[in-house]
Amino acid sequence: MPQMIIANRLSDGLVVFLGPKESWETAIAAGAVIETDAEASRLLEVAKRHEVECKVIDPNLIDVELRDGQPRPTAIREAIRAFGPTVRTDRADG
Repeated sequence: MPQMIIANRLSDGLVVFLGPKESWETAIAAGAVIETDAEASRLLEVAKRHEVECKVIDPNLIDVELRDGQPRPTAIREAIRAFGPTVRTDRADG
């Protein structure tokens, strides 16, 4: 199953994805989709190094599926992190 690396950027707390050029991207579509265990291990080491350098915190591999060529997390928690809340935030009930 394809994977990606997700983390939070320390400078502003945003959710970020490790990109193909080993930079951190805020859009999931700009992140690197990982197809092999060897590549996953290599890129996770890069991400862990960035954590030591205080660029990001808590880098993790997540499973993704490709829909119309775009990566989408398979776990609901990671989908919420990638795309935002599952409830409307533009309403003020009450």
